[in-house]
Amino acid sequence: MSVHWPMIRRCLAHAMEPAFVDDFKLWKRIEVLVAALHIADEIERRSSGDKVGLMLPTSGLFGAATLATWILGKKVVPLNYLLGHDELAGVIAHSGIDYVLSAGKLLDHTGHRETLGDSGVKIGLAEELSFKGMPDIRMPAFTKDDDVAVYLYTSGTSGKPKGVMLTHGNLKANVRQCVQHARWTKRSKMLGVLPQFHTFGLTVLTVLPMTLGAPVIYSARFVPTQIVRLIREHRPVAFIGIPSMYNALLRVKSAGPGDFRSLEFAISGGEPLPHEVSEKFHERFDVRISEGYGLTETSPVTNLCVPWEYCEGSVGTALPDVEVKIAGTEGAEEGRRLPTGRDGEIRLRGPNVMKGYYKNEEATREAFDEEGFFRTGDIGRVDAEGRLFITGRLKEMIIVAGENVFPREIEEALAKHDSVKAAGVCGMTDGSRGELPIAFVEIEDGAEFDEAALKAWCRERLAGYKTPRQIERIDELPRSGTGKVMRRKLSELVQARERGDAESKAEAAT
Repeated sequence: MSVHWPMIRRCLAHAMEPAFVDDFKLWKRIEVLVAALHIADEIERRSSGDKVGLMLPTSGLFGAATLATWILGKKVVPLNYLLGHDELAGVIAHSGIDYVLSAGKLLDHTGHRETLGDSGVKIGLAEELSFKGMPDIRMPAFTKDDDVAVYLYTSGTSGKPKGVMLTHGNLKANVRQCVQHARWTKRSKMLGVLPQFHTFGLTVLTVLPMTLGAPVIYSARFVPTQIVRLIREHRPVAFIGIPSMYNALLRVKSAGPGDFRSLEFAISGGEPLPHEVSEKFHERFDVRISEGYGLTETSPVTNLCVPWEYCEGSVGTALPDVEVKIAGTEGAEEGRRLPTGRDGEIRLRGPNVMKGYYKNEEATREAFDEEGFFRTGDIGRVDAEGRLFITGRLKEMIIVAGENVFPREIEEALAKHDSVKAAGVCGMTDGSRGELPIAFVEIEDGAEFDEAALKAWCRERLAGYKTPRQIERIDELPRSGTGKVMRRKLSELVQARERGDAESKAEAAT
């Protein structure tokens, strides 16, 4: 059955119940369905392709537009408005969309009105849509479990986005898995600020509540004082964020335990949760933060540390029907299942794992092992109770406030500058955003090193969160015998500095 049919049934059976509350209005379920039918009329008039681009702020409109796209039997392509001009244009070209629904204020704020125009797609603006009168009544499309529902673009190891194909069956499976594992019901009101172009925002904060019949409170921007106000006013059962958000909430002086009493789930994902943030949040608000784990390719949730099975540092046990294999990474053990307690690559298999990468059969083949397990590139171990602990990464990926950043794309951008002979990038620890990129550059003979100019160069070509926090000149980058830049050596240099800084602060404090 199509993923959208249960949503439609909810809208019809509970027409006057609240579905969403966003920055603009309260959406009753029947209003979501009527809006979806109006948007379907608009898409049908203006798009001749089988994919629809959505570039919208976190809101009820995104849910309505997603439902509209599926009613027509088309695929959703959520567009990340944080990307740079070239990156976004590349996604549009690769996906083949001919129509994008967006919002004028968002386009003006991000500067992507020109990007969309240059890409040749038709632009529909939310402000210009009319929801008056009765839309055409149409029979929603029937699709098979194996039919693609959404193309989610995520950075590959080269930094070039890959289109993850998630099917109707993938999304339905992950909704069912999450509901069973967390024991959520239609009374499990949620508060979400994560962008819906991310798989977590799409599945857990949009598809799941629309299927389950649980209301969602949306905020398009994360403003800590605003989030505390929304929790006080709406009393949600679940708040879903990333570690830097929880750290920011700790700085709201007016907030106290009473404000968070309704929260049964404070879920953190996207990046490791620092122990200090976890402990301070518990001490201040009497709420334990539950860490979860998943990837775009897994729809996304595979593990969640539920409150009644809380274990410090663990992302919890696997969701129903998710198989976790810890595989060896070196020598004779490579690819082999390791025993309990051993560190290895986390590999996953289940009905929520993607169909593959769009137009990239080679990458799809490489993503799975011979047993059909998806290779995550993350390192972890499973304890005797089946709880998963994330301990490292095989991939040279940097996670900036939940966003994946690959060193190679920053290095390539820097290398195009006339003054740069070569560049190497790694991550540095940041208390509020988890990690930040730091770059080391070799300068061409006779050229001047200008950090500000190089940062500006990067900002013009990359998303803001990918711009290095620091760019340092280095006489010679560490290289392997074949001349490849050894990012691991750069990471060791940065980590040694961080340890030295921590020791200096400790000495000063005493």
